[in-house]
Formats: sequence, C-alpha cells, structure tokens
Amino acid sequence: MLELLRKIVQEVSSAQNVETALDMIVRSIQRGLHTDVCSVYLFDHPTQRYVLRASQGLNVDAIGRASLSSSEGIVGLVARRAEPINLEDAETHAAYCYLPETGEERYHAFLGVPIIHQRRVLGVLVVQQQATRRYDESEEAFMVTVSAQLAGLISVADATGSADQRERAPTRMADRRFDGVAAGAGVAIGPVVVMASLANLDAVPDKTVTDIDAEIQIFYNALERVRNDIRGVSERLAEKLRHDEKALFDVYLRMLDDSAIAGEVVTVIRLGNWAQGALSQVITTNAAQFAVMEDPYLRERATDVRDLGRRVLTYLQEASNPGDIELPENAILVAEELSPTILGEVSTDKLAGLVSVHGSGNSHAAILARSMGIPTVMGIVDLPFRRLDGRLVIVDGYSGRLYVEPSEELLGIYREIHREQAEVTAELATLRDLPAITKDGHRMPLWVNTGLTADVSRALERGAEGIGLYRTEIPFMVRDFFPSEMEQTQIYRKQLEAFAPHPVTMRTLDIGGDKSLPYFPIKEENPFLGWRGIRVTLDHPEIFLVQIRAMLRASEGLDNLRIMLPMVTSVYEVDESNRLLDRAVRELQEDGHDIKRPPVGVMIEVPAAVYQVRLFAKRVDFISVGSNDLAQYLLAVDRNNPRVAGLYMSYHPAVLKALEYIAREAHKEAIQVSICGEMASEPAGALLLMAMGYDVLSMNATNLPRVKSAIRGVRLEQARTLFYKVRRMDDADKIQSFLTEAIRRMGLGQLSQPDLPA
Repeated sequence: MLELLRKIVQEVSSAQNVETALDMIVRSIQRGLHTDVCSVYLFDHPTQRYVLRASQGLNVDAIGRASLSSSEGIVGLVARRAEPINLEDAETHAAYCYLPETGEERYHAFLGVPIIHQRRVLGVLVVQQQATRRYDESEEAFMVTVSAQLAGLISVADATGSADQRERAPTRMADRRFDGVAAGAGVAIGPVVVMASLANLDAVPDKTVTDIDAEIQIFYNALERVRNDIRGVSERLAEKLRHDEKALFDVYLRMLDDSAIAGEVVTVIRLGNWAQGALSQVITTNAAQFAVMEDPYLRERATDVRDLGRRVLTYLQEASNPGDIELPENAILVAEELSPTILGEVSTDKLAGLVSVHGSGNSHAAILARSMGIPTVMGIVDLPFRRLDGRLVIVDGYSGRLYVEPSEELLGIYREIHREQAEVTAELATLRDLPAITKDGHRMPLWVNTGLTADVSRALERGAEGIGLYRTEIPFMVRDFFPSEMEQTQIYRKQLEAFAPHPVTMRTLDIGGDKSLPYFPIKEENPFLGWRGIRVTLDHPEIFLVQIRAMLRASEGLDNLRIMLPMVTSVYEVDESNRLLDRAVRELQEDGHDIKRPPVGVMIEVPAAVYQVRLFAKRVDFISVGSNDLAQYLLAVDRNNPRVAGLYMSYHPAVLKALEYIAREAHKEAIQVSICGEMASEPAGALLLMAMGYDVLSMNATNLPRVKSAIRGVRLEQARTLFYKVRRMDDADKIQSFLTEAIRRMGLGQLSQPDLPA
C-alpha cells in the first residue's frame, strides 16, 4: 500500500491538469485496493453541487453529468460532516440517493472521504464494491491520505479554472482571486513578471515566443555546453572508472539526443513555449514516468533526468541574463520565494507590487518590502505562478489578495482606493519636518529601520530622526563572498554620513534562520533555533572583528555610531562581544585612528533575554526589542510558514505583557529602551508602545508619517487609557478589533485600512 501511495503522489505532482490526475488516481486506487469502483466528486461553484468528475467502474456517460447537493445522498453527507463514512450496504442508509445514470445500484460497500483544503471541502473521494462489507481501517487510512494529497492539486485547479475543463475552456482566469498574507500595505495594478529561481525546474514560468527558430538555437547552444561538460568529466575520470561506470556518461549523452529528451523539448518549443518552459515541461514529465516504474534501477533514473534538466536550465538562464530583464511599467514581480537578495538587486523604478508563493507577512523579505513601500502579498501557496507571466493583476496588500485578469468593475474599485491612499500619503508628507509630539507635549523620537541603499533617501524624505536598526547582513547577502573591511567601511560610512549627527544603530551580522549567505551556507533541521545571530559571529571572531573594525573606522569624525548585538541569550555573549569590541577599539587607536568606543546595546528577541533585561542593562548602554522574533518565539510560530501565519499575532496578550515587562525592567536601570519590530510601524501599536514607556520607536520609513500623525493626534493620557483597556483583554483578535475601532474614534480613521471589496 505504501508503494501505491508513492505512485499516486508522483501522479498528482506530475499531472499537467487536474482531469488527467483524477483519471490516473481513480484507476490506480481501483486496481490497488482491488475494489470495483473509485470515483471523485468535486464541488462546482456555479451550481453549488458535487459533480462526478472521474470514475473507474461507474458509467462513463455519467461523468460530468451526475451531481448531488450537500443535502443529497451519502456523498453529500460526507461533504456536510467533513469526515469519512464507511458503510457495509449503502442502500440501507437513510441518506442513500439513487442516481440512475451512474449504474451504482450494483454496489453495496461504500467508503467516502472528504477532500479538504484549508478547512474547505473541495470534494469527496469514493470507493465502492459489490460485496456487502466494511472497508478495513488500513484502507480507510489510505483513502484519507490520498485525499490529503489530492486536495492541493484540486485547490489550484479550482482557483485557476482548470478544474472545469470538461465544461469550459480555461482560456482566462478572469477575476480569479488568490488569498495569501498581507505583507505590504497598498494597492498595485499591472502586468506580472515571473522571477524564476536559478536552476529550479519547478519554478520556470510558461512564456510565449514568436521567433521559434531562435529559441530552438538557444536551446541547442545550452545542450551542447552540457554535452561538453559531460564529455569533460568522462575524460578526467577515465582512468579511475571501470568500463561499465564510464558507460553511464554515454547513457547521459544519449538521453540528450534529438531522439530522446532534446527532440521532445524542440517539439514543445515549436508549439510556442520558450526554451526554459519547454525544458521544464519535458523533464518533469519524463522524471515522473521514471519515478513510478516498478524496477528500482529505472526508478532511480528520475534523479538523473532532473539533474540533466537542471544543467541545461542553468545555461539557458545564463543566456537569458535574468538580471537584465527590462520591467514594464507598474510591473508586479512574482517569485516562488521572495528573498532579500532579490529585493536588493531588482530596480524599483518600474516595480509596483510584489507577490511570493512562499513566506509570510513577517519574513525578512516582507519586512524589507514594507520598508520599500511596495504593496506585497506573501504565502499564496496555491498560486499557479508559472502561468501568470504577462497577465494583468491587482495586488491588494491590505487584505493579502491577488486578483488575476480583473474585470473593469473591480479595476475601477481598486483604482479609486489607490487614488484615495495617494491623497492621504500626500497629506502626511506635510508632517516631514514636524516632531512627533502628543497634544499634551510628550515627545516621541521616531527612527527608521534600514538595510537597502534606497532606504536612506526614503527615510530622510519622511523626516526620520535616526536609524534604530541598520541590517548589516543585506550588503553581505547581495555579494558572492564576504565584503572586505574596506568595502564594509565605505558602506557604513554612507549610512553614518547621511544621518549625522543623528544616531545610527548598526546591528552586527545577523544570519541564520531565513537569512542565508550563498557563500556561507548554514544547513540545519531547525534554523530558527539553531546557529544564528551572535552565535555565528562569536564562533567566527575573525568575521566579527572585521565588521566591528569597519564600523569603527566608518564612524571616525562623526561619532554617531551605535552597535547592537542580535539574538543574545546570555550575559557571556554580551561580555565576549564587549571584550572583542574593546580589542578592536584599542587596535585602531594604536594604528593612529581617532576612534571612540560607541554605545553598545542588545536586542531582546528570545524569551530567555526577556528575563535577563536588568542583567544586560548593567553591561550595555541601551536595550532594543526585536518584536518580530520575540513574538515568533513566545508564540512558537514560524513567521515564514504561511500555514500558521494566522497564529502570529503582534497583539497577543503574552506578547504585550512581555513588551511592558521589558520597558519597565530596563527603566529600573535608567537605560534607554527602544523597539525596532514591525509593531512600531502601526499607528495603534505605536500608541500602545508609547504608553508602555518606550523611549524610541524605530520602523520602516514608509509607515513613519502615519505613526507620526497618530502620535500628534492624541494625548499621552489617551494612549495610556487605551493601553490599560487592552491590558485587561485576553484575546488577540478582540484586541485587534478594539484597536481598529479606537483609532477611528480618536479621529485617526484615515490612517487605518480602507474599505475593501468583500
């Protein structure tokens, strides 16, 4: 049964459309379970009925015609209850409904399993048998497992319209809506540009080409380079390999012949697909065919096929120069996984919106997107992104929705929202040179979080008074090797000069988790609880010292540097970092540099640090809270995982209590406490943090004017009253709703999310 399940999983993943997958699956289950019938009923939105879409055993003519509502038949009961129903004799059940076109009157045993995706019943998977008997527990467990595998495929097909191929040609995806996670507020309308991951066959988009001959030549050029690589390896290893082992290289070369894979790719190109898309299609199909073969040797060839495909794709991508792609006006960049590296390299002149299949609203890529002020949606796990290149879409960064080929009516609604938000932004721009002072005179310094080069000018344009977090890892991530001390010095100097004499807080290299360096890979089972932050740099003092020296040299004559240590969990880490800093200061002074020891602080990001705030405060000059990671660790929610994104709550009572505790404990040692997490970027969150006693709020530059407007629109006492009410509440969703309504009552409704289509 495990072998049958593996085969079905392969069929689901490799099928070109849902109809093909369903036909293969019902045949495999019917044969594998030795049952008489296997059928799939899918929910049809226009008719609100469960329609028979595939069957092995029932009358073929009934497929696409036979249907039941959720209140009809045992199939409807399975869907309504959202749980399996296993019957010895279906005809004796009260819910039995006879469908004469199916011919199912001959079958007695019945097992129906709901196909569920994200709590929504998409259909019902059914097996039937003439004999009167109950399917055993292993058979039922097998069916439940298959339905779970089937759910993702059907969800994508349902969203794209490809599930309706028997009734309607899927030529358009008009007004199709895909739900993800809101990651960057705003609305963007424009054509999609798919950014394919390097050497990732599963991420290559489909694109139409007109010059077929030129595309075929591009493919042949890449193919010849791979052949030369294989021949070269074969020659270098000729003396070390046996005759049969050397013969493998000949096998690989033959697989690339026109009579094999190469010929199939050319055929697909002639149908209009570009070389990369044709290659991806052919390799995926061939690998899937090998993977389901009974013979273990042949099954292993699936790996060889994919490896050859990746090699050819690499050369194709080199030939297309993906980094030089000319974006159209108002481009919507879609990637399988949006990364800080992509954001650091892409030109933002024509970029209107961002969409990522994976990731969540609190990933570092999303945080950087917000700092750029670009409407962003993350975690649309069911998005058929390979089919979207060139299509017109709406990115709703407020609700986390993406609309494909929207109607004129929907376009009109979102264009009006875009216009209204532009007016609010223009009005907020007038606050640039005004301080963030409440109506009763409380002054709240507003700093910014930076990392990208463009962040500096954006922050200054919006009236930032300093940098509360400069992410030094970004310059490391967009390079192919560690930047030298001189390169780092030049990068840091630009940040310090731009904000002098205002303070610039530079966080030491913070890699690990969802931030990796291509030339310094960290492979771990659980990276967020692993080797990251200060743990990495203290294990590599040579990296730490070079970076500290570069920061110190960059600050010479400016003296506005502050250094911050990330992911600190113990006083040992603080003491060791201070020791290394003192060493760097001493060495530079001995070299003749006019260097002063800058203020040093720690980031409170993990629960262990929360309860050591006063111990840390005795050793450093300031405390800064990284509320994004702190919330992640307090709530045990991976903020990059869209499946649990809904559980990540900045206003969770536990998070709010921790934040209040940190501020109170830091002030007992008379030390400055700031916060540089995303909570400070929200008007309501900023008011709560001000009421808790935070001395500085640091945020993305895009949201700074909104936060400033909120602070200037209230009295400190109002903010404290708001916090006291929230502190007594015990549900994060209720807190969020209460804050939204409170902001409106305070006359700050223009700072909240606009009314959006249902």
